[in-house]
Amino acid sequence: MPAPLPPRPARAACHDPPERTDPVPDASAWRIALPHTAAAVPLARALVRAALAEGAAPSADADTAELLTAELVANAVEHTAGGDPIELVVELLGGGCQVEVHDGDPRPPGDLTARPDDTHPDPWQEHGRGLLLIRALSSGCGHRRTARGKAVWFTLPARRAAV
Repeated sequence: MPAPLPPRPARAACHDPPERTDPVPDASAWRIALPHTAAAVPLARALVRAALAEGAAPSADADTAELLTAELVANAVEHTAGGDPIELVVELLGGGCQVEVHDGDPRPPGDLTARPDDTHPDPWQEHGRGLLLIRALSSGCGHRRTARGKAVWFTLPARRAAV
């Protein structure tokens, strides 16, 4: 398992995640470089599931985290040129988790804000549901430019304890 990361500096992008009001004192984070191939998708899913299972803080829903991570990684593989690795960052937070996928293309990933047509996607379209899923299932999402390209992220809240 990759080594935990130190905390990141604050972001200054137009689609920043919300301020964290409940940070975990020793927040756990994982970062791994993935191949720029379809093989990156199952690797990313496995890392997210392992990270959520290992965390001491209340974790987010692993199935949803895996699904949304797979969408982001698949988008990075499909829509960015070159063979540079894709980087996956998973952070466990007091209120859930945040997942980021970094790639070498600085262009925005598409519209990560809710749209009126989200409830009625084109049933004949074979692609284009990944960002819709991210918008619908995450508690927050966005993107930011990085020195190497961009990072696209989503957050999920911690699972509620069963009563």
